[in-house]
Formats: sequence, C-alpha cells, structure tokens
Amino acid sequence: MTESTPLIATPEHSVEGFVREYLRELNFSQGTVLERASVNDKYLALARTVRHYLMARWMRTTADQIRTQPKAVAYLSAEFLLGRQLDNALIASDLESIAREGLASLGVDLDELREEEIEPGLGNGGLGRLAACFIDSLATMSVPAIGYGIRYEYGIFRQTFVDGRQVEEPDNWLDRGSPWEFAHPEHEVTVSFGGHTEKYTDPSGRERTRWVPGWQVLGVPYNYMVPGYRNGRVNTLRLWSARATHAFDLKIFNYGDYAEAVRAQTFAENISKVLYPEDSTPQGKELRLQQQYFFVACSLRDFIDQLLPEGFDLHRLPERIVFQLNDTHPVIAIPELMRILVDEQGFEWDEAWDVTRRCFAYTCHTLLPEALEVWPVELMGRLLPRHLEIIYRINDDFLDEVRESSGGDELLVRRMSIIAEHPERAVRMAYLATVAGAKVNGVAELHSQLLRDKVLTDFADHFPEKFTNVTNGVTPRRFLRLANPGLSALITEAIGDGWVTDLDRLRELEPLADDAEFRRRFREVKAANKDRLVRLLATRDGIDVDPGTMLDVMVKRLHEYKRQLLKLLHVVTLYDRITSGELAVEDVTPRTVVFGAKAAPGYRMAKEIIALINHVGAVVNAHPEVSRVLRVAFPANYNVTVAETLVPAADLSEQISLAGKEASGTGNMKFALNGALTIGTDDGANVEIRQLVGDEHFFLFGLTEPEASAMQEAGYRPSSYYEENASLRRAIDLIAKGTFSGGDPATFAPVVSNLLDEDRFMVLADYQSYLDAQERVEAAYADPDAWSRSAVLNVARTGFFSSDRSMRDYLDRIWHAEPLPANGE
Repeated sequence: MTESTPLIATPEHSVEGFVREYLRELNFSQGTVLERASVNDKYLALARTVRHYLMARWMRTTADQIRTQPKAVAYLSAEFLLGRQLDNALIASDLESIAREGLASLGVDLDELREEEIEPGLGNGGLGRLAACFIDSLATMSVPAIGYGIRYEYGIFRQTFVDGRQVEEPDNWLDRGSPWEFAHPEHEVTVSFGGHTEKYTDPSGRERTRWVPGWQVLGVPYNYMVPGYRNGRVNTLRLWSARATHAFDLKIFNYGDYAEAVRAQTFAENISKVLYPEDSTPQGKELRLQQQYFFVACSLRDFIDQLLPEGFDLHRLPERIVFQLNDTHPVIAIPELMRILVDEQGFEWDEAWDVTRRCFAYTCHTLLPEALEVWPVELMGRLLPRHLEIIYRINDDFLDEVRESSGGDELLVRRMSIIAEHPERAVRMAYLATVAGAKVNGVAELHSQLLRDKVLTDFADHFPEKFTNVTNGVTPRRFLRLANPGLSALITEAIGDGWVTDLDRLRELEPLADDAEFRRRFREVKAANKDRLVRLLATRDGIDVDPGTMLDVMVKRLHEYKRQLLKLLHVVTLYDRITSGELAVEDVTPRTVVFGAKAAPGYRMAKEIIALINHVGAVVNAHPEVSRVLRVAFPANYNVTVAETLVPAADLSEQISLAGKEASGTGNMKFALNGALTIGTDDGANVEIRQLVGDEHFFLFGLTEPEASAMQEAGYRPSSYYEENASLRRAIDLIAKGTFSGGDPATFAPVVSNLLDEDRFMVLADYQSYLDAQERVEAAYADPDAWSRSAVLNVARTGFFSSDRSMRDYLDRIWHAEPLPANGE
C-alpha cells in the first residue's frame, strides 16, 4: 500500500449495498431494530449511512491533497449557513434513487425522514449563506479548499413572536446530536489570551519579543464534509469548539464550591456558545473579539501543523495557501500569522511581512461605515497585547510609506492610519486587511466601484492594483436543483442535465420563452411550488396563504437600509385606498406579501419594524374586505429550509434597498433563477440582474446612487415628502394614530418619528416611485402568459449568478490556485 492508494472500505453503490449499510447503522449505532426504531433513529441511521459513502471519497480527497501538496484555498468565515445536509449529500453522491428504493424496501419513507433533520445554526444571513455556496462550488470544481469557522452551540437564535414582537430563544440545534459532523479532539489547538509581552535575547544575540499569556482555551475541531456534485471530490469544513484547558477542579468541588469548580469550563465554552453575541456592552465586545481570534488562531495553527508536510519551509507558504478573509471578522489572522512567523519561527520582520501579505485576500461586504469593524485599543491591548504591538509596527511602516509617496501629506496619513484616534483610539480592521491583503474585492460591480470611490478611496489611490470585483453567486445545486425539483426537471428535459454544473447553459432556454406549451408547463410548476409553500406555512406556522394570489416576497436580514418599511408603507397604502373606497376590491390584484427577517437582538429600531409589520398584518388579515385581495404573512425564524420552499414559489422579488447601500445581495439571484420577477433599485447586484434580464423584465424604481448622495449632501428633509404626498401622509398618519396598535399612538411613535425626522435610508423619497413601479407590476401580472414569458427569460438569463462562476473569478483574479483532477466514482 502507498500513500496514493489508501486502504478505504467503500460502501457498495447499489440498493442492496445501501440497505446493508443502513441496517448496520440502525442496529449497531442506534442500538435498535427496524421494528422498534423511532423516526429519529431511522433518520440518524440514514444520515450516517449517507455519510459513509461521502467518507470514503473524503479520505481519498485528503490523501490526494497530502500526496500532491497543491495550492489550497482556506476560506475564513464567522458564518457558514449550510442548510440541511441530507438532500445535498444524496444528490452530490448520486444516491437519491438508491436511498429511496432501498428504504422503501424496508417500509421506510425517505420524505418522512427528511423532515427530522434540524438545520445547523451556524449562520445568520447572506454572509454565511454565501460562504456555504462558495465551499460547495469549490468542491464541485475539484479545487483543494478548506472552510474554517466556529461550531456555535446555539447559533444566532431561534426567533418567535410574542404580541407581534421578536423574542429570541436559544437555537438548540445540537440537542439530538449532529450526524454530519465528526470531532477530532486529538487535533485540538491551544489558544492564548491576555497576559503581557516581554523582551529577551535569542541565542544569536538578537532582541526578540515573547507573549506571556494570562489564560488559555482549547479549540476542538469538528469536521463537516463538503461534497462536490458527482465528481468524487469531498472537501472539508472545519469548525472549532472552545473548551477549557482544565475543565474541572476536583479539589474545589470537594470543598463544596460547585460553581467555582467548573468556572473555567463555563468561561471557555462561552466563546463558541452563540453566533454574534450582543455587543452593546463591554463584555459583549470582548466576547466578539475572543471569538474572532479564537477561530483564526485555531485555523492557522491547524493548517501549518496538520496540513503541511513536516519540515515545510514557511517562506514558501504563499505557494501552498491563500487565506480568504470573508469580511472583517477574521482579519485578526493577519497579526497572528506575523506573530507565528516572527516570534515562533524566528523570521525577520521583513521576511514575515513578505510572506503574510501574499497569503491573505480580503472581501469587503459592506458600504456602511459603521459595519467596518473597529476594536478599541484598550480592549485589543488587554486581550491580545502582542497582536496590538504587531499592528502598531505594521501601521508605522505603512504610514512611513504613505508619507514618502504623498510628499508628507499628514492629513492623508491620519486618514489612512490603521489606528483611529477619535472618538477613541481603535484599530480599523478593514484598513488592516487592505494594507496586508494581496487583493481587496467587492461583491458586485457597483459595490466594487463605490468601495474604490467612497469607502476605501485613499487606499484605492495608493494600491490601485489591489482592488478588483467578484460578483457574488449562489449554488445551483441547492437553490435550483434541490429547492425547485419541478423546474429542474423541466429544464433538464429541455436542455439536458449539464446545467447543474454549467449554469451558463440556461441561455439555451431563451427560445422556449416564446413556446406557449413550455410557458404553460412553467406556470404549472410555479403553481405546484405555491401549493407546496401553502402546506409548509400551514403546518409550520399556522399561516393561511391563498395560492391563487400573487406571491410578493421580501426575505432578508432586518436592517433599515434594506427598507422593509418601504414595502410596509405600500401595504398600508393599499389598505388605506381600499378601506377609504378609493380602490374597489375588484380592481386590486390579489397578493400575499410575505416577510421573513430576523433583527439583531440589540437593534431596537429593527425590532420595532418587525412589530409594526406583524401588527399591520394582523389588521389587514382581519379586515373582511381588504383580506379578500391583500394578506400579510410573516413566518417566524426564517432560515434556509424555509427559503428552499419559499423562493421557488415567489412571483415578485422585493430588492428595494436604497441605491448605494446593499453590497450585492444573493436573495435577488435566487429568486430570479427560480422565475420570480424583481422590483428593485439600481443597487448591488440588481444592476447586473437588470442588465442581463432586460429592462422590460425588471421593475426599476427609485433614486440612483449619485442622486441619493447629492440629496443627502444638499440636506435631505424627509418631512417635506410627507407634507407634499397625500397618499404617503395618510399611510404614516394611520400608523401614527394607532390604527395598527389598538388605538395607542405611542406604540409605534419611534418608527414614525424616525421616518419623519431622520429617514436615513430615504424611504419617503423613494415612496412614490415605488408605488408607481408596483402599478406596473399589477398591470404586468394581469397577463399571465406575458408574465410567465418574462419569468422564463429571468431563469434563462441569470446563469451568470452561479457561485461556480464566482469561484472561477476568484481563482483567476485573486487566488491563482488550480483544480485537482476529480477522483471519479
């Protein structure tokens, strides 16, 4: 046996082989027999059986990468919003029909077992879902890659509504165990915090610095397999769980102080307890920084110690790895690598800096200044004293470079300093990433342009070669092949199945947009998808949806810039016009408006908006006349699993952020790929969607980014729109006087005053343009055949938004890594 031909027990890829594996798991892992097994027993046995098939491929992939030592991609992300794993594993390993037939032979229903799976609570929104799409594409493209993140015990939170208001509950996604993960405690990593630094002289007589930590925790890795689509390749997602170095003090316990006996364990485990702990308090900020350093320290150490051959020369590290920083959360990895190289490996500073700046690339996901993380110097110095020293040195050297290139422009030096001086001394992590990264990319053409022109302007002038664009994408495996089986089958019948890994082939559907029979079948698929959604919402949430109405959907994180309030004002305006008699019920296109969103626990205005949506929905849905043509649905705890049913059912996709505020969006891509038409501003990837699908198949409204900026600079006065627009005034007055809050005008006074006095994201300025666009929507929807033609063209023309294409762009423009030949089955 050689390293290239490892001895691996591969399960037999047949119905009989699958049944044998399944029964073995049920008997010997679950400890039960089929006749007495619970549904959860059967599900766990199924998941582990499928995992066996993946495991054999994963071990072959790992052996190949150890043998060939190719350049790899390490994707560092605070979130990986994976969704359920079973269906994806079944299609990737080509086990769907085998599993269904094998289980049926035992009297077991595959669909029933699917419903037992709990979605991993490892992400919150677009950032985490993007990371999951990207690692799926890298595996499908046979690119050596590893994802690194945190194994959150409780995830973000489970959202419920009490009296319409968001209540956060723990997301106990690990309660029944996760059959898709496997721990490797033997590869645990020690991570240090606090303490101080001290100088010493090394054996060669050079002065060095060592970090003397104050305390330490252990990082235990848990592996998830990331299968490529039917190519035999399985990459790794490695998530870190925090544990105490000394979890239990028996002596203290025996003295009766039981809480103190496990204090270290509790303290350490808090690090990986919850995704994005509420950080409005000093303790919350400290925990956030602990989380970020914890997972990157574990990840860098893991790659260097476990994935590089013994004796590897770290001067050559850029030949073996590129660490992609998914937003600012992992940026502390930069001084950590410098610390490893300088303090532990004995590199000279310039040698270490040369290696480091070629190992990192940075994706910026925001245009909002407040979203570019800064960490107080006091906190950084207390928690990571050596890293702060390294950041100071990086900054000093960089500012010397700026002085030299600018002729001593001290105003420019101050603007570009990694260390902010006001309102408090703080480390600007986006600046650190930009200085140290080999490349900096935005995530849509407009976003990348604004990143260069407005957010990191000085840096783009200083490092023009660093800045590039990679427009985001979504995986067609999960968000078309899995989520929309009816449409997938229709596409495959028309053009073959190669589109699943080559989404550009959807262009072959264009001629079929003019085929009446194809449009009819397309409408049948949409109707079936609506019926599927109706059943889900009725069972899951007790929400009644009429499948015969236009499904108007706005699902995304709740943030003011995304402007759920603008959509809600449209709902209130329709309510007002119907109840006032301005609109006859028979003249209104029946529609169901579906919201889905979570607000960060400490984001008070976002939580007020959620409450207002629910209160407006309650009044609208209870009105005997209005509810005949307008209903509002807001299922709690929107997640990937709900998205997989909701997105294929949608008719209209709401992408209505203020132009210049949304980096890209990926929900807009998912909806368009599934045949929903978009109403949106020229913002983020909407710009590229509109260019691809054509103006006549996109409902554009609102200010452009230059117009919005000019209006803000001239002194935007939102109350003037309230005063001059009668429809807007009536809608806001309905909210203000308590129509949707039991007659209490104080309930939503904060929302009303925020709109009239500040309206930072110009909801009122875009209101009339949005209403006009909605009238165009109603006119278009009145012709089902023409609408379905536009929907088919949306599907046919949006293959560009595959995450496979995004990965090709990263490989060509940033990473310069190559795929390995696929293993084959």
